[in-house]
Amino acid sequence: MEPPRGGGRRWGDADGEEEAGRRGGEDGGEVSLREWLDRPGRAVDAAECVHVFRQVAEAVAVAHAQGVAVGSARPSCFVVSPPFARVAFIESASGSDASGSCSGSGSGDASEDADPDAEPPPRRRDAAVRGEERAGKSFPLKSVLAMELNWYTSPEEADDSGGGGATFASDVYRLGVLLFELFCTFETVEEKMRGMANLRHRVLPPQLLLKWPKEASFCQLLMHPVPETRPKMSEVLQSEFLNRSRNSLEEREAALRLREEIEEQELLLDFLQQLQKRKQDIADSLQDTVAFLSSDINEVLHQQSALGQCVNFSSDLDKEVCSGTVEDQSDCGSRKRFRPELQGVDMEEHNHSVEECSRTVPSSELIQESVLSKSSRLMKNFKKLETAYFLTRSNLAKQVGNQLSSHHVVRATGSAVGTEGSSIDDFPSERQYGRRQRSWVNSFLEGLCKYLSFSKLKVRAELKHCDLLNSSNLVCSVGFDRDKEFFATAGVNKKIKVFEYNMIVSEHRDIHYPVVEMCNRSKLSCISWNSYMKSHIASSDFEGIVQVWDVTRSQVFVEMREHERRVWSVDFSIVDPTKLVSGSDDGTAGSIGTIRTRANVCSVQFQPDTARSIAIGSADHKIYCYDLRNIRAPYCTLVGHTKTVSYVKYLDASTIVSASTDNSLKLWDLSASPGRIIDSPIQTFTGHTNTKNFVGLSISDGYIATGSETNEVFVYHKEFPMPVLAYKFSVTDPISGQEIDDSSQFISCVCWRGQSSTLLSANSSGNIKILEMD
Repeated sequence: MEPPRGGGRRWGDADGEEEAGRRGGEDGGEVSLREWLDRPGRAVDAAECVHVFRQVAEAVAVAHAQGVAVGSARPSCFVVSPPFARVAFIESASGSDASGSCSGSGSGDASEDADPDAEPPPRRRDAAVRGEERAGKSFPLKSVLAMELNWYTSPEEADDSGGGGATFASDVYRLGVLLFELFCTFETVEEKMRGMANLRHRVLPPQLLLKWPKEASFCQLLMHPVPETRPKMSEVLQSEFLNRSRNSLEEREAALRLREEIEEQELLLDFLQQLQKRKQDIADSLQDTVAFLSSDINEVLHQQSALGQCVNFSSDLDKEVCSGTVEDQSDCGSRKRFRPELQGVDMEEHNHSVEECSRTVPSSELIQESVLSKSSRLMKNFKKLETAYFLTRSNLAKQVGNQLSSHHVVRATGSAVGTEGSSIDDFPSERQYGRRQRSWVNSFLEGLCKYLSFSKLKVRAELKHCDLLNSSNLVCSVGFDRDKEFFATAGVNKKIKVFEYNMIVSEHRDIHYPVVEMCNRSKLSCISWNSYMKSHIASSDFEGIVQVWDVTRSQVFVEMREHERRVWSVDFSIVDPTKLVSGSDDGTAGSIGTIRTRANVCSVQFQPDTARSIAIGSADHKIYCYDLRNIRAPYCTLVGHTKTVSYVKYLDASTIVSASTDNSLKLWDLSASPGRIIDSPIQTFTGHTNTKNFVGLSISDGYIATGSETNEVFVYHKEFPMPVLAYKFSVTDPISGQEIDDSSQFISCVCWRGQSSTLLSANSSGNIKILEMD
C-alpha cells in the first residue's frame, strides 16, 4: 500500500487493518459506502444518514488533528458495516491522486485542532475491490467511480494548475458533497449526473430544499466557494446540525442493541430448550430401560426363588426317602432273619441310595465355580450381548404393542354382548405381558446358556481327502446320511467318498479309507443325501449335470441334464424324498418346473415342512422364496446383502439363514412382514471373513456353523451376532514339520451331524476334521 501523497505522513496501520478488513467483509457483510449510497430503491433515513456523515467527519477530523489532509474523503474510500452502519476508512479504489497534502492554511488549522493522543482512523483495502465487483442494478459502479473523483474535487483544487494537493478546506468541501449524496437520491444515472453537475454550482434539487431544508443549508455552508469561509472540522463536529440528532440516534442504537440482545437471548433459549428436550428424551429412554431391566431382574429372581423352593423340596424328599429306607431296612431285618444272606445286599443298596441322594442337589460351590468360569466369556462380549438383549427386548415391546392395539380394535368393532366363554380370551393386558415376559426371558436365557455352554471346539478325528493323481483336493461338499452313520465328501477330484463315522472316530489311524468311492466325469460341487432312502445321494457337477447315486451299488441310476452351465447346489426334500431341486449358473432352478431368475443361482433348499416351497440364493445379492405351484414370481424377496448370496438354509419353516461374500450371515423371519419384500433381517452375524469363496453353511439346534477364508471354522448362535466358538485349521510345512500360515487355504464346507454338537468340516487342501463343541 502506498502512503498518502502530499502530507508526507502515513496514517493507519495498513498491514494489520487490511487483514481485519478482509475478515469483516466476509463475516459482517460490509459494502463500500459508494455502493451503499447507490443501491436501488434506497430510502433516506435521516438519523442513519447523519450517523454515517458524523463517522466520516470524525475520521477526517482525526486526520486533521494530526496535520494530515485526507484528500480522499469520498464514498469509494469508506465501507459500511451493518447493523449500526459502522463506517471505516479504506484506500481509494479509483486511484490515489486526490490524497493530497496539507497547505499552509491547513497547518494552521492543525495546530488549532491537534490532539496528540488521537489515533488515526482505520484503513481498509479489500472492501472497495469487492464493491467494484458487485455492479449495481441501477448505477454501473465502475462508471460512477470514474466520475466520483471529479464530483469530490473542490473548486480551488480544480483551478489550481500547480497541483498543490488537498487542504483541510477541500476536505470540508468533500464532506458537503457527501452530505448531499446522503440526503438526495436519484432513479437513473442521467439524473444523478445532472444533479451532481448542478451541485458544482451550488444548485440543489427542489425536493431536497423542501424535504430537508436544514441539511441543504448545512451542505451549502460546507461547499462555500471561498475556502476560508467554510467551517473547520472542530466547528463541523460541534455544529447544531450534528448534535441535535445525537440523542435520538443514541436511543435508536440502544434500541437496536436491545433488540439484538433479545434475539440472541431467544436464540440461546431455543438452543437450551432443544438441548433440554433431547436430554429429556435420553433420560426418559434410560428410565424406560431401567424400568424393564428391573422388571426382567424381578422376573429372574422370581424364577430363581421358585427353582430354589423346588430344590429344597427335592432335597427334603430325598432325605425322607433315605431315612425311610434305613427304617425299612431295620424293620425288614427283624422280619427276614431266616434270610441273612440278603442283609449285605440290602446294605449295599442303602449306601448306594445315600450317595445318590447326596448327588441329587448341586452344591453352592459347584454353582459358583460354573458361574465364574462363564463370567469371563460373558464380560468379554458384554457390549455385543447388551446389543442383542436390547434388540430382542425392543422386538418384544413391538409385538406386545401390536397385539394390544389389535385387541382394542377388535373390542371396539365387536359385539357388545359377551358370552360366558368369551371371557376366557379376555385376560388383562398385564397378564398377557407377564406371560410374554416370562417367555422372552426364558428364550433369551436359553440362548445365553447355549452361548456359554461350550468353550471350545476340539478335534475328535482327522482324515485327508487326497489323491496322488490330483493336484487339487478342494472339498466342495460334505454331508451325513439319514441315520448319521455315514458321511460323504465330494470335490474337484471328481470323486464321492463315503466314510463310516464310528470307524473314523474310534480308530485313530494316519490313513482312513472310504467304504465306498464313486467316480464322476466332472468336478463335483454339491451332494445331498436322501432323507428316506438311506443309500441314495444326489450330486451336481461343473458340467451342469445332476445325478442320483445308489451308494450300495456305487453307480448312477438317475441322470438329469436340465442345466446348460455349472450347477452349484442340489437338495432333496425332507417331506417328499422323491423331489429334488438344483440351482445353476445359467440362472435357473430346476424341480417340478424350471424357475428362471435374472442372475446366477448359487444355493437352493426346500422348506423343511413342505415340498412346495424353496429358497434360492442369487448372485444379485437377494434371496427369493418360491411356491412351486406358482413359479412365475417369488412370493417373498429378502434384500439386505451387498454381495453374492452363496448359501441359504432354513432354520425352521419361517426362518432362513443366508451367507454372503460380504463377510456376513443374516437371519430372516419370513413371518415378520406380510409384504413381498423383506429388507430388515432380525440378526446379522459377523466375525468371519468371506469375500470370494464358498465357505459352507450348516445349522443345528440354533447353532450356525460357517467357514472363513482365514482357514477357520466359526460357530454362531441364532440369538447373538458374535461368534460362539472358532477353530483354526493348522497348516504344517511338509519339509520342516512346523506350523505355517498359508493365506491361500480356506474352509470350503461344514456340516453338523444332525442335532448333535459334532461338526464335520473340510478346507481347500482336502483336510477334513471332525470337531465337537466342548
